[in-house]
Amino acid sequence: MPRFFLSRLGVRFPHHPIATEAVTALVLTGFLALGFGFAPGNAAAATVDPVQQHNSNALWFENWIGLGNATLVVSGPDGKVSQVFAKEGTPVFELGRGEVLDGIYRYELKAATEETVKIVNPIDNGRGDPATSRQAPFYMNGSFTVSRGVIITPNEIREE
Repeated sequence: MPRFFLSRLGVRFPHHPIATEAVTALVLTGFLALGFGFAPGNAAAATVDPVQQHNSNALWFENWIGLGNATLVVSGPDGKVSQVFAKEGTPVFELGRGEVLDGIYRYELKAATEETVKIVNPIDNGRGDPATSRQAPFYMNGSFTVSRGVIITPNEIREE
């Protein structure tokens, strides 16, 4: 049945039976995704994709729509850990004044999205009705380089 239906839509099938089943599965998966509202446009609108930005002494993120209660944890080359919290808007990490250690700094960014997810096993803590949903988490990690006391964009090295 699926092969007839799909061939009426103009889908061409290879002659190999395994390839035919693979094409059928891919096309039907696409139809199911569209039927349940997982169209590429909807998925792109629902995803959050902050972009790392920096100047000579600060790191922050753009494309911050839909995130809140963010914590940015930065670990320096010497192991020193700094934490920045922002209830609204992007957290901004600033290099310390004075002596700044050169090297690679690593960060973790954790935030809450506007999307809510169901709590599978709610806990009754005795303070009224237990929560049945919470904000979906967002997590991202990365790094940046400090050279001569300022944040830089390292040059790409390509082997030929």
